[in-house]
Amino acid sequence: YKGAKINIIDTPGHADFGGEVERVLNMADGVLLLVDAFEGAMPQTRYVLSKALALGKTVIVVVNKVDKDNCRPDEVQEEVFELMFNLDATEEQLEFRTVYGSAKMGWMGPDWENPTEDVTHLLDVVLDVVPAPPVVEGTVQLQITNIDYSKYIGRMAMGRVARGVLKVNQPVSLVRRDGSIGKTRVKTLYVFDGLGKKETNEVECGDLCTIAGLDSFDIGDTISDAEQPEGLTPMSIDEPTMSMLFT
Repeated sequence: YKGAKINIIDTPGHADFGGEVERVLNMADGVLLLVDAFEGAMPQTRYVLSKALALGKTVIVVVNKVDKDNCRPDEVQEEVFELMFNLDATEEQLEFRTVYGSAKMGWMGPDWENPTEDVTHLLDVVLDVVPAPPVVEGTVQLQITNIDYSKYIGRMAMGRVARGVLKVNQPVSLVRRDGSIGKTRVKTLYVFDGLGKKETNEVECGDLCTIAGLDSFDIGDTISDAEQPEGLTPMSIDEPTMSMLFT
């Protein structure tokens, strides 16, 4: 959109999926907090929002379903503000932007009483509020945050390049959570394109990708340069990135 690629990541909202929520948050530097214009903030909203605020994520509040009867968008917006205040949000986080709209009707805008023609206002707010990802040069580093599966390829690792550039046929070290290090090679790389994936030769720092061909990996393992000193421990990604969390 307007020359910028925006990755949107969905995540469970329930506390029972706490581990997955935190892994996803480590890949994102912005949060689209989706709230029903009638029901308001739900219990799971509090959980995910508290995690996002604690990690310093930029929050954009999206009040959806304003086309429903008896909806109360203004009250819901105030409820979200009070919730964020109670969760110890910073002053900057409390100055969040609010977008109103109806996903069912296909529009988002600044005023719920004046429908727009499409959802471009929401995308404009994302570009305006969320900073571009920092480009960290150096040896490649990526934490595996999820696992995908293909009946043709098998298990594939998903994550975000936090440093350097990841390339096809690149030899890498797989640093496991128990501290052991294995040598492997990147066979195929995919980036996300629309609702699907497309194959690519390299993935730059800041982008999400899926990697095929790795040996014996698991969630939480770290992919790093093939020539790493012994004793390297798995990474903890806490740098800002350029994806939006959709909750």
